[in-house]
Amino acid sequence: MPALRSDAARSRARILEVARRHDPGALRLNDLAREAGVGVGTVYRHFPTTHALVEALTLDTLERLRVLTREAVGEPDPRTAISNLLRSALDLQLEEGGLQPVLLSAEDESDEVREAKHEILTGFEQILVRARAAGVVRPDLTTEQVEHLVCGMEHAVRLGAASDRGPYLEILLAGLRPA
Repeated sequence: MPALRSDAARSRARILEVARRHDPGALRLNDLAREAGVGVGTVYRHFPTTHALVEALTLDTLERLRVLTREAVGEPDPRTAISNLLRSALDLQLEEGGLQPVLLSAEDESDEVREAKHEILTGFEQILVRARAAGVVRPDLTTEQVEHLVCGMEHAVRLGAASDRGPYLEILLAGLRPA
């Protein structure tokens, strides 16, 4: 992205600051413009769609997931690698409500997000292949199925108590193991 003029950079930062106070699933660009004290056109120049704004809000969290994926890929024990990555992914999704829609989106607004997701999904696939080969997870599981299970787990934890996270995660990990 080319460098922004200082006033444009301030406007972008203000829009992101205001957007962080809202549920990522309920963002309305016109409302954000009013609350941020900028014109609607300014918001749309920086974020042509709500999804582009959510991507910008989750970029730091996506980068953290990328680092955690690299660490899991480097973990020699496949059981530990998949367990650590799934725990971390769930934690990050619970922390950052906009991460799930960004991870599951078929279309990405920014190259930065596209590259991060590619590395994360490629790394996860490598971990899953190693885990299947080691007999740690069921041989019929796909990367997409496990992604959806983690997203479902996030939803289940949000519906219940935060203390449900541990038992749900253990149930998920047990369900991934071969019969």
